[in-house]
Amino acid sequence: MRQFISVDDVADIEALVDRALAFKKDPWQLPELGRRRRIGCLFLNPSMRTRLSTQVAAQQLGMECVVFNVGTEGWALEIEDEAIMSGSTVEHVRDAAPVMARYFDILAIRTFPKLQNRDDDYGELLIRQFIRFSGIPVISLESSTLHPLQSLTDLVTIRESVAADPGLADRKPRIVLTWAPHIKPLPHCVANSFAQWVNRWGGADFVITHPEDYELDERYTRGATVTHDQQAALRDADFVYVKNWSTYTDYGKIYCNDPDWMLTHEKLARTRSAKVMHCLPVRRNVELSDEVLDGPHSIVTRQASNRVWAAQAVLAEILENLGRP
Repeated sequence: MRQFISVDDVADIEALVDRALAFKKDPWQLPELGRRRRIGCLFLNPSMRTRLSTQVAAQQLGMECVVFNVGTEGWALEIEDEAIMSGSTVEHVRDAAPVMARYFDILAIRTFPKLQNRDDDYGELLIRQFIRFSGIPVISLESSTLHPLQSLTDLVTIRESVAADPGLADRKPRIVLTWAPHIKPLPHCVANSFAQWVNRWGGADFVITHPEDYELDERYTRGATVTHDQQAALRDADFVYVKNWSTYTDYGKIYCNDPDWMLTHEKLARTRSAKVMHCLPVRRNVELSDEVLDGPHSIVTRQASNRVWAAQAVLAEILENLGRP
């Protein structure tokens, strides 16, 4: 693996999931793999689980991890080619990225969409420019449109849950991604990425449910069943992934904030005692009720803890491709 920006960078999803689960059993199996290697983690927006899990994963492989909050600790970056830098930006990415490539062996970057211009956000210019000008492996810690480390984690969590459930031994699990209300417009990253990974994996009966006008980009949802009927979607579900996202066609808007879309125990009665997932952070009693989050259906904490093993699997693949320093 040369880089990790989307599922397209993964040759074998099952093998990568297996590797993550192997690290979960033995986190210190390759403590020298990253020795004398350094990863730079650049954050242009806040993070808790992504930041901490990546740091822990790197340390367990013997890597040094340097974290830099670009938005608050560094110069404002310009990313457009041929820009006349007479405004608020101070440094061009084509100057910053090659220098960082001399400090680090791997760059991991977290950015965030502005939710103002769909073409700009979906063009993913910032992360593409870092790949272009750094010349070293780049890992996405979330971009404007995708969150591949979260999605790998989600499949790891589903796989280990399926393995522990005898009722799923002879059939594909039914996985439902359901929209949830929120107080503000949120990006499509997690929903896009989860849909992309589950469809590519092909190991599930996959359903996406959301109100009208909340369709996602078909590049990511193609292969899934899409419905506006949440009650029908939840019927016989084995996993329910709860996530909010804003509108795609009329980009970045909130049309509907219907509290009836919040997942409750009453709705879960339609499922096969489905396990409930969420990427966190979660707005309690807006997206998910307390009774669900704190109840026996929730695997949210386990899902979050698996972030370490997903990151460790990806880092190990990239380090092995780099070879010894």
